[in-house]
Amino acid sequence: MSSLVLFNKPYGVLSQFTPEGKWRALDEFIPVKGVYVAGRLDADSEGLLILTDDGKLQAWIADPKHKQEKTYWAQVEGVPDEAALDKLRAGIALSDFTAKPAKARLIGEPPGLWRRDPPIRYRAAIPTSWLEIRIAEGKNRQVRRMTAAIGYPTLRLIRAAIGAATLDGLAPGEWRKIDGSYLYLQGKFNE
Repeated sequence: MSSLVLFNKPYGVLSQFTPEGKWRALDEFIPVKGVYVAGRLDADSEGLLILTDDGKLQAWIADPKHKQEKTYWAQVEGVPDEAALDKLRAGIALSDFTAKPAKARLIGEPPGLWRRDPPIRYRAAIPTSWLEIRIAEGKNRQVRRMTAAIGYPTLRLIRAAIGAATLDGLAPGEWRKIDGSYLYLQGKFNE
């Protein structure tokens, strides 16, 4: 049976065990040995990372051909209308690829949301709003690029879920170990 570690990655932490430059690393938070990140998050993004000791599971989580849906909360500058969201839902051309259709909707600020350190920039004249975006891809800075392409730059990005695995019960910097398998991420499990 595989070991899975669910980790709520804070802002400013790399998706690796070795720090680089100004960025902190996972070794500061996760003492579990022999686990590796399955799918990365940029240092300036927050939220769910899954680590595992199973190489096949790691590849399965990260490989978009398995269509493992990832849920993101994006705080954007401005308030997108339905026409802008429809562009995300239709798939959007970016400079180097066309993002597949996303599930996108306006949401309120996620309940229980923690403060980011450092906080996002605040501009009184420009409102912000939250989007929930679900994609099965995961190219470099994809969600940020998608929201910018519709005219609403991302100010804060949090990955809330990968498949059935969620951030529930994990504060920033906290982790939980689960003995599981592929079935855990497909939602066919009992904890």
